[in-house]
Amino acid sequence: MELKDLRPAAGSRKNRKRVGRGPASGTGKTAGRGMNGQKSRAGGGKGAGFEGGQTPLAMRLPKLGGFRNINRVEYLPVNVSRIEEKFEAGDVVDHDALVAKGIIKKNTALVKVLGDGDITKAVTVKVDKVSASAAAKIEAAGGKVEPLC
Repeated sequence: MELKDLRPAAGSRKNRKRVGRGPASGTGKTAGRGMNGQKSRAGGGKGAGFEGGQTPLAMRLPKLGGFRNINRVEYLPVNVSRIEEKFEAGDVVDHDALVAKGIIKKNTALVKVLGDGDITKAVTVKVDKVSASAAAKIEAAGGKVEPLC
C-alpha cells in the first residue's frame, strides 16, 4: 500500500448540496425554500432573540444600576472600646499588635481607629487613620496618636 492508495472510509465523505441548479437536481427553482414567505427570502427568518412578538427576555429584565469607584480605599474599623479591652496601659497599637491580639487578620490591611466606646488606658496608636473623636478620647486618657510614615 502506498500514499496514493489511501481513501476515506466508504460513506464518511458527503458532497455538499448544490441548490438552485435546475429541476433535475431536486433542489432547483426555489432551492428547497418552499414557495413564498419570510423564510424564503434572502436574509429572511427571525433573529436569535425573537420570541414570537412577545417582549424578549433581555428587554424584560432590569438594567444593572449603580457605580463602582475603582479608586475607593477600604479601611478596617477598630473602635477605641476594642483597644481598651485588648491592650494594657503603655502598649503600642500598630498593625503587628492588632494582628497578634486577633483584632485584624493581616498586617497589610489599612486600619482606621474610630471613637465608639470609652478608653481609660494611655496607649500609643500608630495606624493609617484615626478619627477626630477617637484621637480626642485617646489623648484625654493620656495616650498619643502618631501618624504612620
